[in-house]
Amino acid sequence: MSLPESPASAPEPDLELAKAYEPGPIQDRLYAAWLAKGYYHADPASPKEGYSIVIPPPNITGILHLGHVLNNTIQDILCRKARMEGKEVLWLPGTDHAGLATQTVVEKHLRKEEKITRHDLGREAFLQRVWSWKEDRGGIIIAQLKKLGVSCDWDRTRFTLDAAYTRAVQDVFVALYKKGLIRRGKRMVNWCPGSLTAISDEEVIPKPQKSKLYHIRYEIVDAPGTFLTVATTRPETIPGDTALAVHPDDPRYAALVGKTAYRPFPKEALPIVGDAHIDPKFGTGVLKVTPAHDKADFEIGARHHLPTRDILTPDGKIACPEVPELHGLDRFEARTKAAALLAELGLLDKEEDYQNTVGFSERADVPIEPRLSEQWFLDYPQTEEALRVVREKLIRFFPEHWEKVYNHWLENIQPWCISRQVWWGHRIPVWYKPGAEPLCQVESPGAEWEQDPDTLDTWFSSWLWAYETMDVADGTRKKFYPTNVLVTGPDIIFLWVARMIVAGLEFQPGKDASAEANIPFRDVYFTGLIRDKQGRKMSKSLGNSPDPLDLIASYGADGVRFGLVRIAPQGQDIRFDEKQIEEGRNFGNKLWNACRFRAMQGKIDPQADPSRLALSPFAAALLESLHATIAKVNAALDAYEFSVAAGALYDFVWNDFCSRFIEAAKVDFLDAASPTRAGTLAATDYTLSRVLRLLHPYMPFLTEELWLNLGFGTGTIQFAAWPKGEAAPTYPTAVVARHGYETAEKGRSLRSQFGLPSNKKVPFLITGGASITGPIRRELETLLNAEMIEFVDVAPERTPSILTPLGELCLPLAGLIDPEAERARIGKELAKIEKDLALTEGKLANTEVVSRAPEAKVNEWRTLLETLKAGRERLGEQLKQLESL
Repeated sequence: MSLPESPASAPEPDLELAKAYEPGPIQDRLYAAWLAKGYYHADPASPKEGYSIVIPPPNITGILHLGHVLNNTIQDILCRKARMEGKEVLWLPGTDHAGLATQTVVEKHLRKEEKITRHDLGREAFLQRVWSWKEDRGGIIIAQLKKLGVSCDWDRTRFTLDAAYTRAVQDVFVALYKKGLIRRGKRMVNWCPGSLTAISDEEVIPKPQKSKLYHIRYEIVDAPGTFLTVATTRPETIPGDTALAVHPDDPRYAALVGKTAYRPFPKEALPIVGDAHIDPKFGTGVLKVTPAHDKADFEIGARHHLPTRDILTPDGKIACPEVPELHGLDRFEARTKAAALLAELGLLDKEEDYQNTVGFSERADVPIEPRLSEQWFLDYPQTEEALRVVREKLIRFFPEHWEKVYNHWLENIQPWCISRQVWWGHRIPVWYKPGAEPLCQVESPGAEWEQDPDTLDTWFSSWLWAYETMDVADGTRKKFYPTNVLVTGPDIIFLWVARMIVAGLEFQPGKDASAEANIPFRDVYFTGLIRDKQGRKMSKSLGNSPDPLDLIASYGADGVRFGLVRIAPQGQDIRFDEKQIEEGRNFGNKLWNACRFRAMQGKIDPQADPSRLALSPFAAALLESLHATIAKVNAALDAYEFSVAAGALYDFVWNDFCSRFIEAAKVDFLDAASPTRAGTLAATDYTLSRVLRLLHPYMPFLTEELWLNLGFGTGTIQFAAWPKGEAAPTYPTAVVARHGYETAEKGRSLRSQFGLPSNKKVPFLITGGASITGPIRRELETLLNAEMIEFVDVAPERTPSILTPLGELCLPLAGLIDPEAERARIGKELAKIEKDLALTEGKLANTEVVSRAPEAKVNEWRTLLETLKAGRERLGEQLKQLESL
């Protein structure tokens, strides 16, 4: 949209915005002012309705990535809208101590910089180092979030290892222990040989691996020279075998069930058992059962009362003196050695290449070991109640389909391994003394008692986050719990979402004992995963993960926020393209320019009421479209359809307001005597006032700067009333404007067919329609950028034309173009289209090519074919129209 100078006939401008929006300094200035004025500090004593969100606490090791940007922008949209709706809003921030992740970072630093380990320092000295690191580096992501403009109550920032939170975690452990829900015992866990600790499923990363499948012969004890062949990827665990298993209905082996076979080393007779778990189609249909080193094998062992034989040390070395060739070797070195040993014994039938998926420890980046380990386990309470509150919609999921995943987990729930063999974290409050029963209590029973060395799984503290972060003494919890919404990713639906629901129901921190008072949140919104343009997950190793701070520096925080949310449909994965962020910035610039143009026309009326004034059809159409947009935005946000609301605002501002109305309104703006000028100005101000408020949750900096500079309020936009979907007036004259807009769009299409630039004034003819006079005609001429519009009964023969709601719009070309040059241009375009047509038709005619190509690609070719045919027909018509020139 061009910005003409204000004419002498129009009033002097009341103010003038800068020619370009420069977000950097504006963002820093506004955010500092917002924090200084305490806009985001929630008051528990406020009579307003409470509204609260707790931030999913980022790890103190974390730095901002696009997932954080999307998640926190959505939370900010919800909080800013709630403030504008007159609610008392608490958005409670904080960080997670991230036990293993943080310990790993500090240990790496110690090894690199000081060439020591945590064991060289000792537990207490090491923990002091971690606290120092946390103070220096642990707040980086919080500072980065502030660059995004999020409206958290930073005065209430919490940390999962602060003193009050630590006490709460300890109290919960003791309470569950005394109820008999926490116990110590041996079970299979994910064991990290690099970090020497049990880890959660979320910390296990599956990776495809090129492996070997070894076919090993086990001799039948009572039939010398007869063998059962087992296919395995792990011959190094043979010393841990305690049985062989086959499917009881497998006709190949049914007669062997109950017999025994020799383990190759150390040689020992093992039972052959029948178990329905065995897949007869995998490998040879025979499984070597190693209960101490495989979760499925452990279950088989339990069903058949098999012994367990642990032959691995915590750091992944073979511990089997009976096989000296393997004893003390690293597990992978032992794998090669075991295969060689089998070959020497004549028991290696063959080995073959094999592709499988192996779980790696996220922190140490080494393959995990399923390991039988003595750990602390929790039997979940309140599982039936947790199912009920979601089933009965006391807690709603968006998208709803995640309910099935949630239900499946709770209906098949397993004990939770809550202990970790790390030093940084919440230490387990159990105490030991020789000759005495263990004591479970928070405080030390005395100097002679030793505390359990393990710490709690990080998620054990995080499941209390929704309510334990809220102060009871000042009424915060009473006012703001349960929280309204949780915004998170579906990948932690079990690790965090379900567990928080269980914790809220179990510990009943709310106003009464009812589930309604103690659920941690009422709604859960699950974001999608952000991928690159090729659909790949973003990662540093692929180099496809842009730094959000670089994007903010280039496009502004508002451009990043709006651009990202606009392409994020509810619950769907997102294919990121930086062009989308650029579009967000361009959209902000478009709005800035529109506001600047309006400021050039005179004083803005913050209380503008266009309903009391004479309105042009174009102002009437704008108001109708505005009210429809308000209704659409409110409906979308009520349903957590953030991208739908953003799309509606984008379309309205870019198309209805800037590209159509502002262009048409120039006639009124430039004519001080126009009877509809006051109505046009009022409609503009009325619209801008509402657009800025609707956009504020998405683009807080831009909207605040415009709101204050245009004089829409003496204070911040952040508490201005949110536009409601009110009964919208209808204007009979609006249809005239809509017809004018459609006619203008078709006129632009007509001129583009003949290479006439949009900024070149050209004459138009309209036939078959009623004559339009006065200001409406001038507005249509402005929209068409017409030299003139003439209404005629019949247009000259062969004049290019297009049918519009106002009649047939004709474009006399005489004197506007060089017919020969235009025929040559169209000829070149036709030649290219013919070439592309032949190529595309050839592909589709080749059945072999079509059969090999993906269906999406074939459909793309078919669509292209139809487009090319339509283009050929259009250009052919243009050539015919040029024949008479």
